[in-house]
Amino acid sequence: MHRISMLGTGLIGMFYTQALHRGRADRVHVLYSRSKERGRQCADEWGIPQCTDDLDEAIGHDETDVVVVGLPNFLHVEAVEKAAKAGKAVLCTKPLGRNAAEAARMLKAIEKAGVFSAYLEDLVYTPKTLKSLAAVRAGAIGDVLWVRSRETHPGPHSAWFWDAELAGGGAMIDMGCHCVEIIRNFVGKNNRPVEVVCWADTLVHPIEAEDHGIALIRFESGAVGQFEVSWAFRGGMDLRDEVSGTDGTIWLNHWLRTGIEMFSAPGRHGYVAEKAETETGWLFPVGDEPGELGYTDMFADVLSALDEGREPMETFYDGYVVNAVLDTCYRSAKSHAWEPVRIEGWRGGKTKRISVPKVERHGGIVIKQERMPDGKTKLILRDKKTGKFTQRLLDES
Repeated sequence: MHRISMLGTGLIGMFYTQALHRGRADRVHVLYSRSKERGRQCADEWGIPQCTDDLDEAIGHDETDVVVVGLPNFLHVEAVEKAAKAGKAVLCTKPLGRNAAEAARMLKAIEKAGVFSAYLEDLVYTPKTLKSLAAVRAGAIGDVLWVRSRETHPGPHSAWFWDAELAGGGAMIDMGCHCVEIIRNFVGKNNRPVEVVCWADTLVHPIEAEDHGIALIRFESGAVGQFEVSWAFRGGMDLRDEVSGTDGTIWLNHWLRTGIEMFSAPGRHGYVAEKAETETGWLFPVGDEPGELGYTDMFADVLSALDEGREPMETFYDGYVVNAVLDTCYRSAKSHAWEPVRIEGWRGGKTKRISVPKVERHGGIVIKQERMPDGKTKLILRDKKTGKFTQRLLDES
């Protein structure tokens, strides 16, 4: 059992605490909030014995051995470095840093101190994603060719998100970090991201940060990742992933259609689900939000890894790579061109390019085979000598 210092009392702190208290025997023992009033309120509501508005006190508390950083982006470096110096295991929310330089600084701090660390990227731990990743790794869809990850909603809850300086950017640093790591898990985290082309713009809100972004990420294997993010999508939160392989396809819809559909004329008069925009009409509540968003499985893996002396599924190095890819997205959005991904000290090795299969039948290389309406099989063939394409109908009745 671990006693935890939880840093932060925002939405993420609430989800983290709910997941921890519903999971193993671990408990949040100390709660840090920059607001004394907010801290006391959340400590009472969440069943936490102690609260403080002193960051050093929360991190250095002699009754806790794990620090969870659920603070705004601009406070991550300070909190992580203090936790590492205190010799505590440190778990940090996404994105690890506002940029790759900050992420590298935190990675260096935990490795120098020799403390356990984990990058808290919840959306790779959703039950649907974990099951899909297991299928992909078992070869169910062949070589992964293309991964599309989409996260859109009406905008974040807290004021600091909208400040490009405090957050490190806009919708891309906020949600693109999820998408990049989802993509990396499906194409393989040893598969080096090589270059990026990105469009980003501010179309709806009177802010300096981007509220929309779309990017293509090319990997060493030849696979392509695509993400789409928006702070102006109306109708709730849309979390979807698509994975295309040489032998199969996976479609994931995590949130907009939750599996519960309810019509209410008078309305729920209260919370429906994260980022829901209405309390009347057709509603899509969620049975277990921490579970469906991956928090429960995430903490189970991370704290089990701490107990077992192994690396968790998501490490600070992964967080650094995500920041490096996002840095490239921002450069590309300004240059309007493909930009190389700069990763210092790549640890993933080399990945072979996706192989092009060459199946020979009827004197040619098979390009495509399909069943036609009349029951016959059509083959598209390429002549091995001339390179010309032909087609052939086979009557297999």
